[in-house]
Amino acid sequence: MSALFRAERYEEILELVDGQVIWPYKRWGVKALSAKGRRTDAVRYAEACRSPWASDWEIDSFGEELLLASGLIDEAYQRYGLTANRAPTYLGWFRAVRKKYPMKAPGQILADLVELTPGEEGKWFAAAKDAKLFDEAIALANRTPTDPRTLTRAARDYAEERPAFAIEAGLAALRWLASGYGYEITGADVWSAYTHTMEAAARAGITEPTRERIRNLIAAETFGERFVNRVLGRELGV
Repeated sequence: MSALFRAERYEEILELVDGQVIWPYKRWGVKALSAKGRRTDAVRYAEACRSPWASDWEIDSFGEELLLASGLIDEAYQRYGLTANRAPTYLGWFRAVRKKYPMKAPGQILADLVELTPGEEGKWFAAAKDAKLFDEAIALANRTPTDPRTLTRAARDYAEERPAFAIEAGLAALRWLASGYGYEITGADVWSAYTHTMEAAARAGITEPTRERIRNLIAAETFGERFVNRVLGRELGV
């Protein structure tokens, strides 16, 4: 197939893949139609190839590429822009879409990705923070489980620049720790979340109100052996 494609024998490729059901063969039909300038037909052909044995990601990538080449940017984004640019991390996924579609507002891209992945809102915290959508980041972190260490790093990094954001990130970290989330969590992780939250609170001039919020948070802890309570209980007098 690659030899025929290189030789620009596109009609022969289309004849050979006619009746085939395996995507690795059918994909050459998409490429042949595109090379002939029949991009709309190529998109339809690719969509018709969807099956349990076809790569949805590759079909989406073909569709996006064809629509972008035709100048149909909005359609490319709506139909394929999100799914064709998946990455190993949620932050990488957001950045890939944002790079491909710089004309789209970061907030819109984030909202669309969140809508695409229901139940995983907290995993978009780092992407929202990266886009400096701080209010959205905190809202996402409080909706579904978010990595406590990621939240703690945010509390540390923004304690001086954005103490209000840092406080909320730190409180979210403690909340999820108290709910039993996190991988191989130790007392050091709990102390780190607490310390950086209180540092931000000191900069914001609301040390005691923040301490009281943390005290109430861990007093209500019911998960397992109340690990967070055991770590911070004496410090907070709980």
